Amino acid sequence: MNVADIHTRQLTPADAAVYRGIRLEGLNRNPEAFGSTFEAEFSKPLAWFFDRLSSSQVFGAFRGPEILGIAGFAVRQGEKESHKGLLWGMYVRPEARGAGVARRLVDAVIEFARDRVELIQLSVVMGNEQARRLYARLGFVEYGIERNSLKHDGRYYDEILMALDLVSASDRDEVGMPCADTTVDAGGSEPSIALTASSSG
Repeated sequence: MNVADIHTRQLTPADAAVYRGIRLEGLNRNPEAFGSTFEAEFSKPLAWFFDRLSSSQVFGAFRGPEILGIAGFAVRQGEKESHKGLLWGMYVRPEARGAGVARRLVDAVIEFARDRVELIQLSVVMGNEQARRLYARLGFVEYGIERNSLKHDGRYYDEILMALDLVSASDRDEVGMPCADTTVDAGGSEPSIALTASSSG
């Protein structure tokens, strides 16, 4: 696959059918890595995906008309000031892995987030070393582990928490990066950010 043929753009509600297809593929292929399930979203009407793209920022990587991968971004809710964002729902199709697709998607999210938040957070399932290395190369720093973050077929999965500081410490009064070696107990109110084994690229 020629990397020059790949382009990224933000999805619009008009992409609802394409988004539904690749989202369901990710949920089906890597169910352990998502906070949602294939069954829950398969039953949703197309209008539900249309509404999601109307109210969320989701980026797609394409080769011609074919979608190769997706990644979402959301500003964290419940904060006094919305200075943190989430990279969520990352998925790259198997045939597109190793071609730089995931990197392009993360770059698109970072570029979009740069003028909107100070910090991007994400989580990656323990054992997904390709995704972990990719995020580290792009500047994300590990700051903790959420034990038993996800559960699928009776098995629990831990997630590594990572963050990218978009503002240098000299540009603000206090550094807002999380502390290292933090462990978050399961059962909290934090939303799950699914980054699948296919998020390497």
